[in-house]
Amino acid sequence: MNAAEMNTVPERDTLRRLFDAAVTAANPAAVMAPHLPDPPPGRTLVLAAGKAAASMAHAVEQHWPGDISHLTGLAVTRYGHGMACARIEIIEAGHPLPDAAGHAAAQRFLELAHSLTANDLLLCLMSGGASALLVEPTVGLSLDDKQAVSRALLHSGAPIDEMNCVRKHLSAIKGGRLAAAAHPARVVTLAISDVPGDDPAVIGSGPTVGDPTTCADALAIAALRGIALPATAASALSAGVWESIKPDNPVLASGTFRMIAQSADAQTAAAETARDAGLAPTQLGDDLEGEARDVATGHARLALAADPGVILLSGGETTVTVDTSAGPPGRGGRNCEYLLALAIALDGAHGIHALACDTDGIDGTEDAAGAFIGPETLTRAAALGLDAHAMLHDHDSYTFFDRLDDLIVTGPTRTNVNDFRAILVTSTFGGSAV
Repeated sequence: MNAAEMNTVPERDTLRRLFDAAVTAANPAAVMAPHLPDPPPGRTLVLAAGKAAASMAHAVEQHWPGDISHLTGLAVTRYGHGMACARIEIIEAGHPLPDAAGHAAAQRFLELAHSLTANDLLLCLMSGGASALLVEPTVGLSLDDKQAVSRALLHSGAPIDEMNCVRKHLSAIKGGRLAAAAHPARVVTLAISDVPGDDPAVIGSGPTVGDPTTCADALAIAALRGIALPATAASALSAGVWESIKPDNPVLASGTFRMIAQSADAQTAAAETARDAGLAPTQLGDDLEGEARDVATGHARLALAADPGVILLSGGETTVTVDTSAGPPGRGGRNCEYLLALAIALDGAHGIHALACDTDGIDGTEDAAGAFIGPETLTRAAALGLDAHAMLHDHDSYTFFDRLDDLIVTGPTRTNVNDFRAILVTSTFGGSAV
């Protein structure tokens, strides 16, 4: 079966409908309005960061219940994820590695927050990606230092809560520090969660939320994951002088945090769409973590034991540990790596098709959201001379699916509730959607 024929496989249409339903459930335009706060007597300053920052800012403008002339703001989002707003300025910056544009945006965030009074409101809009996009190194660190630590964290296989613990303790804006800068203004944070467990202190590294982790925790994580910290950072963390704002700090007393979309919402929408299609959804969890290839191996066992008509749904954020000492890795993100490992584990099993995508439309640093696999994946790859096992070893899953023309390219979705995975089990004689 060639690539053109694969694109007409009905199972793929079913899987894609589920993914689209998941993304739609987290669209800021659909979920923002009920969560907007009452306008203050003074100004409203909107500060937004993350891959959904521009669409969240736009939704605020569309639904703001007060005089929009009293509303101003600034949003920083990933390159290519911007959209036009009337009152809120949009800046694009680097992700997953921070850059000078994100650094400049963070400095402006702090300056604007410091200008607020007790009559004003800071409306903070947080979404996945904010930790990298909003970078202001603490005194004694440079942007180069933060970039080096960020790169090491991304390759370490650390889960997002560990990564953000380290980030918060090397930052002048994360870990409650933005809310401290805005004091005594009222602070309302609206968030779209991309983190397993939906911990407010982890989403975007919690710039307006008290941080229960400590300098000692950050040091321990760096040691566990083999992260080489700058000497200044190691010394300051050891002395506890870069401590974040703690949850009981009085400067946070006027703050409110509201979750407006999360992975569970996407999973629920996909399950409802599956039932409408006559399928039986089994939800494996919206907060799964672990190495992408290990999660895939476990899911393959479940799929092989499932009855026809079952669809296995899951969300969360897997990780990929890269050993850069062996040379630069291939191209790929955690969703494509998951799928390549899943295809290998299924070994051409009849009647099993799967999709894995990042709901922001970008898997890792590539231009695809994810990919499809089916019973023919390994056979088609072998016909093209592709060694699936070798490419998995080299973390070259993007190249694998690109050669097969099985990538899913959506462009930026301007939301982010993390990974979406679906495995469809049809009749073993199947090849046709149930």
